[in-house]
Amino acid sequence: MLEDKVSNAIDWLRNAKDKFRSLATGEERNPSERPRVGLALAGGFARGIAHIGALRGLTSAGIPIDCVSGTSVGALIGACYCAGVPLDDMQRIASATSFADFGRWTPSWLGLATNQRMETYLARFTHLKTFEQLKTPLAIAATDINAGVSVYYTRGPLAPPLRGSCAYPGLFVPIQFEDRTLVDGFLTAPVPVEGALLLGADIVIAIYLEAGNLENPRTAADVISRSFNIIQRHANELVAVGEAAVQAALPEIRALLDGEKRDSAA
Repeated sequence: MLEDKVSNAIDWLRNAKDKFRSLATGEERNPSERPRVGLALAGGFARGIAHIGALRGLTSAGIPIDCVSGTSVGALIGACYCAGVPLDDMQRIASATSFADFGRWTPSWLGLATNQRMETYLARFTHLKTFEQLKTPLAIAATDINAGVSVYYTRGPLAPPLRGSCAYPGLFVPIQFEDRTLVDGFLTAPVPVEGALLLGADIVIAIYLEAGNLENPRTAADVISRSFNIIQRHANELVAVGEAAVQAALPEIRALLDGEKRDSAA
């Protein structure tokens, strides 16, 4: 039942996108044109470094990426990719990341830390500050904690939506932006396919970061420590896993690009 509702919602978004495009341009898309390919990057905290491997696999295979939608760490990786940051630079900086690079402990009633340093952290990758400056269209998914809905940002400053998308409830203080209180996009858009469709994608390649079967952490310190140990000790392995996952999916992706399943999402 839930899968049917999700499928119907995605079909509605795809049809609405086509109608809006027709109204804006006054003409339908030529069936012979290459379908626009969107990439939806899921959240997953430290596991997000695997997205770099997925991007490398798609690039190596010559798969075009016309737009990107990201949630949480997927929004960060997406912003860097859309800004044109080389994948090797992304991997090098991400592998040496610590909590202090983007978080600062400031215990309050709304959260244990602030992620204001993420603005400086993003600047280590790129000097670009707005969506309009990006080389590839990007949508960042965050959650309006008051309304309980996903909000997609595609224009204006990058930093506030990115901080909101990465503001894990309880850990980071929510972000106030454009009359909304934003927290982690993972709550309502764990794999932000809708964002890619809103940007005009005909085909969406969704990258989901599945958690491993590890012993449950017992404290908040365990969670944070384990997360950054994953980055610092297993960065290369995670990137390789992402690249291998894309390689396994390439036949289906190529079939979509060839028009065999144009109405589906990989």
